[in-house]
Amino acid sequence: MSDTSALAKLRNYQRLFEASIAEADPAAPVLSCGDWTVRDLVEHLAGVYTWAAHRAGGPKARLVPGDDLAAHYAAAAAVIEQTFTELDPDEPCWTLLDDEAPEGRPRLGTRRFWHRRQAMETLVHLWDLRTAAGLGLEISAEDWLDCAEEVVSVMQPRQLRLGRISAPQTQVVLEPVGGSQLVLAGAPADAAVVTVRGSAEQIALLLWGRTDADDLEVTGDRTALAAALVGVVP
Repeated sequence: MSDTSALAKLRNYQRLFEASIAEADPAAPVLSCGDWTVRDLVEHLAGVYTWAAHRAGGPKARLVPGDDLAAHYAAAAAVIEQTFTELDPDEPCWTLLDDEAPEGRPRLGTRRFWHRRQAMETLVHLWDLRTAAGLGLEISAEDWLDCAEEVVSVMQPRQLRLGRISAPQTQVVLEPVGGSQLVLAGAPADAAVVTVRGSAEQIALLLWGRTDADDLEVTGDRTALAAALVGVVP
């Protein structure tokens, strides 16, 4: 996904998310996010926006949540929109690729990284919100493929790098329909292989811990698969 496409998708997801707030009870549980309510979810995503905007070189905004959840969310979305449209996307900045980088080392990423990261963050939480409200969500397979690929190329390797998870003891090979094969990092070369096949949406939601593999085609040890997927995203 190019940065231009990522920004367009982010804006689209944000429009859908804001519109969906009005259709959800703020006190409704969001079962895909532990003990969160809809209010917790909206405030979380708003906080992620202002944090990411600052990391990308934007202002350090401090937005206080009020009774109007949609207005609070819209204010946070405006902060990140301004940052992403006004600042050079090719400018290096701190990203999730730069944890524990030596002082003075050139940054590995640019603001383009945050365009995609925030699009994917919004997509996953849009699914959380609409699911909590009993609403469907029609998103293209291409978007879900990108969501799954980001976990495998960025999120899970970072979790390993930071010591938040142990290396998987089985090689997990993901085969989304219509997409390229994805492999979790860190498994021993001689480890047993578990292959998972399903739709792009199913694979992405599996990686994000929003669903299990019960409805997926799995070849290999399901218990080992479940263990390998624990904590692959923070």
